Amino acid sequence: MKVLVTGGAGYIGTELTHMLIARPDVEQVVIYDNLSRPNHNFFLGLRHYNHSKIKFVKGELLDSRALRKVLKGIDVVYHLAAKVTTPFANSEAHIYEQVNHWGTAELVYAVEESNVKRFIYASSTGVYGSSNIPAHEDKSPDPKTFYAVSKLRGEEHVRRLIGKIDTYIMRCGNVYGYSKSMRFDAVINKFIFDANFSKLITIQGDGKQSRTFIHIDMLAKGLSNLLVADLPGDVYNIVDKNVTVLDILDILKELIPDLEFIFINQHLRLHELNVKVNPLITDTLQIRNNRSLKEELTEFLAKFSF
Repeated sequence: MKVLVTGGAGYIGTELTHMLIARPDVEQVVIYDNLSRPNHNFFLGLRHYNHSKIKFVKGELLDSRALRKVLKGIDVVYHLAAKVTTPFANSEAHIYEQVNHWGTAELVYAVEESNVKRFIYASSTGVYGSSNIPAHEDKSPDPKTFYAVSKLRGEEHVRRLIGKIDTYIMRCGNVYGYSKSMRFDAVINKFIFDANFSKLITIQGDGKQSRTFIHIDMLAKGLSNLLVADLPGDVYNIVDKNVTVLDILDILKELIPDLEFIFINQHLRLHELNVKVNPLITDTLQIRNNRSLKEELTEFLAKFSF
């Protein structure tokens, strides 16, 4: 089958692409990306993979003509392309609305006119807003940021495909872990980098706020398995664990004894979000995690030079 990955040169897209091209049932993976981050690291080291399966198309989500052209012959679409930030950041409202909302709308319009059989949309658990009690798929969304609002509006367009083709809205937790295209604005990734190179981590608030996380390898594997998974089209959370900032710091302090912390606005208790792990997703997509967070962070640190 032929697969299209929008935003395929990004953090999740890079790891997903490597898994997809290793599959014997995938004939070709078409990467559609505007390289806005810029994500040139995606192109490094392709000689280690079956790069003959990969086709790259530079394009914009708002270019409806280019979308219709690139969808010709495509069987499955992974829609990862987005203006991305941490779930509780709140700036640049216009560009979130343009890319995440209307860009998704343009893609859905194009898919409706194509022969695509399966559509997978990477949304965010940020659409739940803030919740001390673990949120599940039945919880009404209550986005608190421009980013989360735009992702939820994108979901509304994708929902039109449910019942027409196999359609999956996957609300992803905060992603962390090594990739050559990794993001350093994600909380655990930033902590790991700062801990390794400066031995100093800056924490906003009191550190008691919790977030929901999923390792990049686990997420990429789950999305890859969703290519042919026997799963009803619907909205699903794809998460692994809920961890407080202080829990992360305790592990890093154990791994790096001379690590120091600076708390900013320690008197503030920041927003937190816990999300319930969905056993249907972990079982069907075969992504049960057998490693502790300490084991994952130990491996992560070992990936850095110096």
